[in-house]
Amino acid sequence: MSTLAVHDHGIEHHDHDHEHHHKETFITKYVFSQDHKMIAKQFLITGITMAVIAMLLSILFRIQLAYPDKTFPLLETLLGRFAPGGRLDPEFYLSLVTIHGTIMVFFVLTAGLSGTFSNLLIPLQVGSRDMASPFVNMLSYWFFFMASVIMISSFFVQKGPAGAGWTIYPPLSALPKAMKGSELGMTLWLISMVCFIGSSLMGGINYVSTVLNMRTKGMDLWKMPLSVWAFFLTAILGVLSFPVLVAGVVLLIFDRSFGTSFYLSDIVLNGKIMPFEGGSPILFQHLFWFLGHPEVYIVIMPAMGISSEVIAVNSRKPIFGYHAMVYSLIGITTLSFIVWGHHMFVTGMNPFLGGVFMITTLIIAVPSAVKTFNWIATMWRGNIRFTPAMLFAIGLVSFFISGGLTGIFLGNAALDINLHDTYFVVAHFHLVMGSAAIFGMLAGVYHWFPKLFGKLMDEKLGYLHFWITFICAYLVFFPMHFMGLDGVPRRYYAMTEFPSFNRWLSVNTFITWAAITAGIAQIAFLYNFIHSIFWGKKSPQNPWNSTTLEWTAPMKHIHGNWPGEIPTVYRWPYDYSKPGHDTDFIPQTTPFSETMSSNLPHDFEDNPAGLAHYEEWAKTQRSNEEVK
Repeated sequence: MSTLAVHDHGIEHHDHDHEHHHKETFITKYVFSQDHKMIAKQFLITGITMAVIAMLLSILFRIQLAYPDKTFPLLETLLGRFAPGGRLDPEFYLSLVTIHGTIMVFFVLTAGLSGTFSNLLIPLQVGSRDMASPFVNMLSYWFFFMASVIMISSFFVQKGPAGAGWTIYPPLSALPKAMKGSELGMTLWLISMVCFIGSSLMGGINYVSTVLNMRTKGMDLWKMPLSVWAFFLTAILGVLSFPVLVAGVVLLIFDRSFGTSFYLSDIVLNGKIMPFEGGSPILFQHLFWFLGHPEVYIVIMPAMGISSEVIAVNSRKPIFGYHAMVYSLIGITTLSFIVWGHHMFVTGMNPFLGGVFMITTLIIAVPSAVKTFNWIATMWRGNIRFTPAMLFAIGLVSFFISGGLTGIFLGNAALDINLHDTYFVVAHFHLVMGSAAIFGMLAGVYHWFPKLFGKLMDEKLGYLHFWITFICAYLVFFPMHFMGLDGVPRRYYAMTEFPSFNRWLSVNTFITWAAITAGIAQIAFLYNFIHSIFWGKKSPQNPWNSTTLEWTAPMKHIHGNWPGEIPTVYRWPYDYSKPGHDTDFIPQTTPFSETMSSNLPHDFEDNPAGLAHYEEWAKTQRSNEEVK
């Protein structure tokens, strides 16, 4: 593939000088900034804040599951009417589960992950001054911030936040009088999600436009790092799938507010027959999961790209199977649109259709397995540096394997009948998507923290953070597989009402304390993060001896990334440990003419003139050797 667009370096130099000398105020630099690096920081800090809130919510409902018959006066002090007598209100319990899932899936693992690293890395790694539209980029953050505020504000309305689960299935979400969490809190949930999707679409279009149109000279598609490929394909996924959820949400608002029956039929509420007929809640499930399954890959693919980069850099080896990795990302992107039905095996769908979805679900495991084997092959016999970022990237591989294997069970229509809506499902997606994506995000934070803030994070605190979080994640989610196999349903307020499930109470208590320990471990990360921003050790220009383009930009942030001309790219991003070179990395900006002793014939696949020059040089070298 050839470069589609190349900057006019001379014109850019003039524009950059103009921007560089333009005086910025506090508001334009830190609040309504149009600089992609500052917007990345805004996404990151907002995402971390939302993650802390979601983690606290999860600890609250885990305490309820561990001690269902006990009262905690502190809960009533903190939560007031939502915890009368020191016990969580059952409907508020459902609200906690709903908002925890919503925040983690959308606000942390979608906006926090993609918003941070797509913004930071796409312009820097493809060699662009900024995003294609800096103004739209700024709007995407503020729509996300507005969505976050609206979502959290639902805790302060009289009846509390939405309580229909993060999937907001009708009829609970479509009937305002169905329960407390179906009233104003649900309306705020819907408004928040529309703002959030607006943010995602603006960001996604910007990311795609930047990758296609704003690469520097020499940066063709096959010279892009895998991180950029992952962000690019994730943006395409979001642009194509998020509008479907908007359509579903608009129809849901119609049912809630205007008396339509898109999702409602034959409803009896408090003994009264409601005037709804002709609709189907299954229609909403189709619309939701047509977004919902691509959303799984919108969450995990950026983490995969980040981990690919971190693993290659810290293994001091070229990424194994670069082209296979790109094609597997493309395969995942394509197949993710035709597997949504595996979330709906128990809805009574035609068995033939269920078989089709089962086959496509099992097929999508193939490109995922390709990535896993390639990560392991990259690390195999590498000169590995176990930095905190590398440990978190390896943690992603571990969670992706262990969580992915359980997906084979759930992807089988016959087995899913028994496992659907049990703790087995909770264990599966919290490992393969939740924990894996969080670890990919943390790997990115530790690895690119110097690029974001010009400082280095403390390694010892990073190791402490990794080991406690990694061990506790397995202690929390691995036992849930066995609970699910025994039929324990998820989202139940208390297991003590069911003798057959009551025997799992001690396991629930163990899981809760593991979750609390994991939560405490995040204090080490937060302290490390905040302390390092202000008082951390100053980072050198290229702290990890990486080859990619972002480390050629000055550590001091300037609006435009590079003073003068943008560097030209000559080679792919994974020239590590090439025989014949005096260092174990060769930056992308190093011409092949400067590394003749380490060049290989395949380096010149798309450069016949360079290949001819190399062959002439090699012939001369052989002649000299013969003379000697």
